[in-house]
Amino acid sequence: MARPPRSLLIRDAELWNGGSAGHRTDVLVENGTIAGIGNDLTTESADRVIDAGGGLLLPGLHDHHIHVAGLAVRAQSVWCGPPQVTNGAQLRSVLDGAQGSGWIRGIGYHESVLDGLPDARTLDRFAPDRPLRMQHRSGRMWLLNSAALDLLLASGDAPPGLERDAGAFTGRLFDEDAWLRKALGSLPPDFSAISLQLARLGITGLTDMTPQNGVEMAAHFASQRASGALLQNVTLAGTLELAEAQQDGWSLGPVKLHLHEADLPPFDETVALARAAHDQGRALAIHCVSEVEIVFALAVLEEVGSLSSDRIEHASIASPTHVEQMACKGVAVCVQPHFVAERGDQYLTDVEPRLHADLYRLASLCNAGIAMAGGSDAPFASPDPWSAMRAAVSRKTDSGQSIGPAEALTPEQALALWLADPADLSWQREIALGAAADLCLLSQPWANARERFDPADVALTVASGQIVHDGIDQPPVERGSR
Repeated sequence: MARPPRSLLIRDAELWNGGSAGHRTDVLVENGTIAGIGNDLTTESADRVIDAGGGLLLPGLHDHHIHVAGLAVRAQSVWCGPPQVTNGAQLRSVLDGAQGSGWIRGIGYHESVLDGLPDARTLDRFAPDRPLRMQHRSGRMWLLNSAALDLLLASGDAPPGLERDAGAFTGRLFDEDAWLRKALGSLPPDFSAISLQLARLGITGLTDMTPQNGVEMAAHFASQRASGALLQNVTLAGTLELAEAQQDGWSLGPVKLHLHEADLPPFDETVALARAAHDQGRALAIHCVSEVEIVFALAVLEEVGSLSSDRIEHASIASPTHVEQMACKGVAVCVQPHFVAERGDQYLTDVEPRLHADLYRLASLCNAGIAMAGGSDAPFASPDPWSAMRAAVSRKTDSGQSIGPAEALTPEQALALWLADPADLSWQREIALGAAADLCLLSQPWANARERFDPADVALTVASGQIVHDGIDQPPVERGSR
């Protein structure tokens, strides 16, 4: 990787501060921080000068809910669910087309494809000659065919999460990612390709929300950051043991609690986990995608007391009462507005009509004074923050139907979801003297960009003072050392 310029002058940029676009000015970056803002900055003070031409200069975008390792291996996976795959014939076609001769790794499966959760014998009809592991789109379940079961159980005992029916294994594996990685002998993937993709989207920061993140994964993130493979700043959520890991190259985030309505953990054990997290000075990040889960989460927070940094992930279905309770407890919500676009048509089929107005609320949360931040949940959805912003404003499904149009945000509010501070979601990052030089320069002024939310408008991304994406059309003005 080329050495970054010691200093960078971005000239004639429209500055984003205080929730809206401001005047056009120059910004000087030195040694990883904002060293100057103003129209009196001279080109002689910079090693490289870029003319923004009035394009909007933002703090770098932060994805507040992502699974980096899962996203990194998605390129080697076969998509097995809507909207690309909606029936058995399409599933057979994509599995037949899987490259290679060994394992097939499928992702994104939804019950609508085969009218339920297939067992191993059913999957044998779709992948008769190769071992198949297919992940449910919730991320909590793997579906295995017989060849996969034979390979995984050849050298070890079955884990508790491998379902049995009348003593036989069904091939449905619940919440056993750690066992599966060990059985496969898997190593964490390299992040370099996906990191470059995220940089092209203007993303300079990530909060990895994988529940199993522990000391081993923390070491992998640290090594990826140190090698330059991972360009973004990282906050790691995960297990209690993360607090024991050496925090080189990443910041300690919340303790992740992944609830599942069909198998809620014992309440007393959950309360004990929540207290242990708070004793570490860490927030709770609680996965809630149903009414039952959000009621359970709020009951836990009622029992232990909430920290200002506690947060609900998704809040996929939230009634006005739930919104009021979250506001009273002072918890934040990490939202995924693009699910309305990507999964909205399926929601309108699967979710009870009485709950449609409660799906992925945005404006109600904002009006209640609840701090919000945006996350992709990639690889379970697109990592593109700009498409998520469009969905937050339009509230349109892929087919053009509306879901909760009263929950729409303004373009300014939608953008702000990706500008929240990962350590305090109630705080908006700004371009200010002495602040870290995490920047996203658009080729368009805000008046144009707010109508488009087009990732192609990202012209330059700077993370910790280093240019990590350079899409500037103009030839750069290079300066020698001062």
